[in-house]
Amino acid sequence: MTNKLRALLAAGTIAGTSLITGFAQAADTIKVGVLHSLSGTMAISETTLKDAMMMMIEDQNAKGGLLGKKLEAVVVDPASNWPLFAEKARELISKDKVDVVFGCWTSVSRKSVLPVFEELNSLLFYPVQYEGEESSRNVFYTGAAPNQQAIPAVDYLMSEEGGEAKRWVLLGTDYVYPRTTNKILRAYLKAKGVAEADIMENYTPFGHSDWQTIVSDVKKFASAGKKTAVVSTINGDANVPFYKELANQGVKAEDIPVVAFSVGEEELAGLDTGPLVGHLAAWNYFMSVDTPENDAFIAQWKAFIKDDKRVTNDPMEAHYIGFKMWAQAVEQAGTTDVDAVRQAMYGQEVKNLTGGVAVMNTNHHLSKPVMVGEIQPDGQLETVWETEGVVKGDAWSDYIPESAKLTADWTYPWVCGNCEKPKFAVMAE
Repeated sequence: MTNKLRALLAAGTIAGTSLITGFAQAADTIKVGVLHSLSGTMAISETTLKDAMMMMIEDQNAKGGLLGKKLEAVVVDPASNWPLFAEKARELISKDKVDVVFGCWTSVSRKSVLPVFEELNSLLFYPVQYEGEESSRNVFYTGAAPNQQAIPAVDYLMSEEGGEAKRWVLLGTDYVYPRTTNKILRAYLKAKGVAEADIMENYTPFGHSDWQTIVSDVKKFASAGKKTAVVSTINGDANVPFYKELANQGVKAEDIPVVAFSVGEEELAGLDTGPLVGHLAAWNYFMSVDTPENDAFIAQWKAFIKDDKRVTNDPMEAHYIGFKMWAQAVEQAGTTDVDAVRQAMYGQEVKNLTGGVAVMNTNHHLSKPVMVGEIQPDGQLETVWETEGVVKGDAWSDYIPESAKLTADWTYPWVCGNCEKPKFAVMAE
């Protein structure tokens, strides 16, 4: 054997050993997929959620990881492109072999990836308020269902404390979440005696920027002599010109209050909030809430992001709760196996950052508090109303006839997300 051949064989052995070592090291990590838009119209909202996930993964690793392994973040950018979400999800699960995925914001992105997670039997933790009317054994919905945000917000605006609104403007981005949420709200408003003529509804595309005519129409609709409120399901960067136009046309909160379901501290950070003071947002978390848990979370966030001006918001708390529950379930199950972790998720508890305890129910929704807050000059939201305790999320709305008869319970032996409620037993939503 020549010296050259010996050298080649030795090099091949070393390369092979390195490759094997690399695979062994990869097997020694637990991979966490992060599926959030870092570019495009939704980057204004989703980039922060990616950052929050990186913070929590770093914190978990500092505590020793899980099951004796370090967590490894696998971050992809679906770029606010809904079909690309599905491609990136498949890539995360099939190519990158992630053990779990945290991601999506819009319901159209969630709908895009849902068949992929069900086909490949992987788990998605979805952290944003949504329209309900869905139940999947492969998704844990850690954001608000309509009964944990939209309906309580309307109840507040109908109350004496909230101004006793009689006319309603439903403004939304043109996709599944606003349209389905408003379908539920229409049914709810009519059940409360609101006439069809007292409901105005309008939808605009993602990234819509010309709000002059729409805001003028809102003012005209509100001039009928009845107290009018606007319910906004506008998503993404379209909120910036929308709120600017409200200010331009002198729409004040005391005259026509706007309650938003997709605007929080992060979105308000990019606006001149002076003219918007008094307008509202409904969420399950506000940065301004004073609890030891929230104080610790904010301090951790500012230390991680190294920017005292960066804020926290509701979807960040939803990721915080979902991540902690997933970690607890993995430890309890002793494995990252999807079926074992899913079963271990039921009944997991994590303290809410705003007080009380979040519980994961067998319908894959959390029990959470609901709050309505007023926009302040500094871009924070001050709580003006909240539920006495936590509210259990409903997968199916009681106000849509075809949904009211359905239940979601993914525990054995009753395993179903869209079955009719059995008449011989009361199944919890």
